[in-house]
Amino acid sequence: MADPRLYQIAVLSSLLVYGMGWLGFDITIGRAILLLSTVLGTQAIGDRVAGAPWNWKSALISGLSLGLLCRTNHPELAFLAAVITIGSKFLIRFRGKHIFNPTNGGIVAMLLLSDQVWVSPGQWGTVAVFAFLMACLGALVVNRAKRGDVTYAFIGFYCALLVGRSLYLGEPLTIPLHRLESGALLLFTFFMISDPKTTPDSRAGRVLFAALVAFGAWYVQFRLFRTNGLLWSLAACSIAVPIIDWLLPGDHYSWAMARLKASPYDRRAKASAERLAMPLLERSRV
Repeated sequence: MADPRLYQIAVLSSLLVYGMGWLGFDITIGRAILLLSTVLGTQAIGDRVAGAPWNWKSALISGLSLGLLCRTNHPELAFLAAVITIGSKFLIRFRGKHIFNPTNGGIVAMLLLSDQVWVSPGQWGTVAVFAFLMACLGALVVNRAKRGDVTYAFIGFYCALLVGRSLYLGEPLTIPLHRLESGALLLFTFFMISDPKTTPDSRAGRVLFAALVAFGAWYVQFRLFRTNGLLWSLAACSIAVPIIDWLLPGDHYSWAMARLKASPYDRRAKASAERLAMPLLERSRV
């Protein structure tokens, strides 16, 4: 089975190109090249120091997400955002896992460091949002990483909170439905909170994590009256992931094992390889 990250890269790349060319996203080609080259270069340096293969796929996903969300008029701040995004994976770790989702951590760090950085959800339009939704649902089919539970749980909790608030206030349901028609929300739900390397290891832990992030985002937006509630909530709740893993333990995630478990063909191929590797005498006993 092909690496599911390739599908994510194709979806995010298509959306960024479409947004820049037809939807008027306020990001230039030069800025996009700066972000992508910086994340790839930082990842290459980090992997070389760590003695690991170059993980360009994950870096490219982070860079494309930055291009869709992060805005600044200063190229040096864009460069710093890209460095922090990838550097956090290597520097902020606990028991083999990086704590923060790279893109989320990079954006939140820059929002804290400078008032010259902001988040732009973009002018998506109804057609673009629907097309992106279909692509995101396709990502769940292609990416059999067993992390769809956190996506479904989050969107379920978040919808319940938005609709519940509107019902309590007597608002028409068109208001919460309009809030849900957001390309940024889809990007967050399918490509950020669902990051298998930063979510809890167990299914129960991931459902709990999704509930915490949904409530945190709702609280920031409707009680603290601040923008970017999704990003602030995910960054804050990510700190609790090691505690959730301790209370509700599970197996650590790896891309290689996910591909192996996802494909019956791969399982048969592995079994055949292991059998051929057996000594002749042992093979005769199988």
